[in-house]
Amino acid sequence: MSELLIKQFELTKTKFLEEIEGIEDHVLDAQPAGFNNTIHWHIGHVLTTTEQFMFGYPHQSKNLPENYIGLFGYGTKPSDWSGEVPTLEELIQQLKEQLTRLKELPSERFDIKLEQPILGSNTVGELANLTLYHEAHHLGQIHAMKRISK
Repeated sequence: MSELLIKQFELTKTKFLEEIEGIEDHVLDAQPAGFNNTIHWHIGHVLTTTEQFMFGYPHQSKNLPENYIGLFGYGTKPSDWSGEVPTLEELIQQLKEQLTRLKELPSERFDIKLEQPILGSNTVGELANLTLYHEAHHLGQIHAMKRISK
């Protein structure tokens, strides 16, 4: 199962990166009618959520700055942002580094039972599956927002 999950992470993250590379600033930070956030937020949200689910950010993983929870965590929105916000280039680099770390996860990790279920997931493997669904969902949002913003 773990090999399949790793292949799916590679496929999904690669497609995600292809979709976001080279987005112009006016598209990146636009919030089209009917959408709750911007593409910039979606990118940071996917990065942050994956880090939370797969690496225990911010308590166990220090691979992302602590302020990402306040910028991109569940329930946040760009209109509330203050302070430094990472650039698209920074987020892309962090997504690439995250993929490398995901591919290095030992297969046994996916069998570990979670202390408490997370959104119906009982093992790290089930949580990985949810994480992949989450990323694909936001990829679809980004794709739609890009089309509307052009």
